[in-house]
Amino acid sequence: MTVTQLSTFVLVARLGSVGAAARTLGVSESAVSQALTAMRTHFGDPLIRHSPSGGMRLTPAGARLLPVASRMVALSADAEAAVRAARGAPDELRVVATSTLAEFVLPALMEAFAGRAGRRTETSFGVASGKEMRVLVESRLADVALGPDLGASREGEVVGEPLFRTQLVVVTGARAPRPAGPPPLWSWLVDASGTDPDADSGRLLRRLGVTERHVWVFPNQTATWAAAAEGAGVAPALAHLVSPRIRRDELRMLETPATPSDATWHATVLRPEHRSPATDAFLHFLHTPAATRIMRAPGAGVPPSRFRPPVYVTLWGA
Repeated sequence: MTVTQLSTFVLVARLGSVGAAARTLGVSESAVSQALTAMRTHFGDPLIRHSPSGGMRLTPAGARLLPVASRMVALSADAEAAVRAARGAPDELRVVATSTLAEFVLPALMEAFAGRAGRRTETSFGVASGKEMRVLVESRLADVALGPDLGASREGEVVGEPLFRTQLVVVTGARAPRPAGPPPLWSWLVDASGTDPDADSGRLLRRLGVTERHVWVFPNQTATWAAAAEGAGVAPALAHLVSPRIRRDELRMLETPATPSDATWHATVLRPEHRSPATDAFLHFLHTPAATRIMRAPGAGVPPSRFRPPVYVTLWGA
């Protein structure tokens, strides 16, 4: 049994499917399944079964194993950090964010932090859903999650801090007519956050009662706004990020029963005693005027990429 296998089991158990764990790890589903098979063989128990509802449920043995496996994964991360520090290796900082923050804010934040940190720091960052972000931070596979308030964990291991307050709005082409009918019948143009029930856009669509058949998903937020400007539909947007396009008369705001509405970005991290020095330094930086300026006016968007945590599932042939 390896730490990688334990990490894989924890992700499958907490995310609820082999596919979700594979996407989070950036590996194939067969790799995750083989890691689970090795765990089942080692313990002589299925650990996780498919439930009649289509999800997955832990066996009694799996339920007892999960908190122990989680602690072992966390201890492994602490051990790696201790050895890195003893060798004088650079600090490690792994940040995950919602697709909108990863597109517009995160690259500039990380660049500014690297220039101010005063220490060598190896950084990695990318996109994850709200559920994935919580699991990645809890499992020590990411250090900081930026996005909506994920709430404190039941055990108090994970805490959130508010960073920046803005407004969620809905935009359409500057010269496009108002869509016919109520908002649930409009054509909604979203990036990945629109399919994430924990993200601001996903919550908005749920509040308005928009079904999947009225939603079109684009690779990034910039693409959704470009399609909206051409009259293809309406798009959720954060007011301060979309305001340059409104000033250029490319887009205009539409009022809906749920917008404008307040939205707050949070940083979700482990409790202080479990955080690395790089995490503490980055968290301090996020509360500085320089970071606030970047969050308020970050500039042009950069297409976001999926986060790849430093866990590798290796398949061993016979």
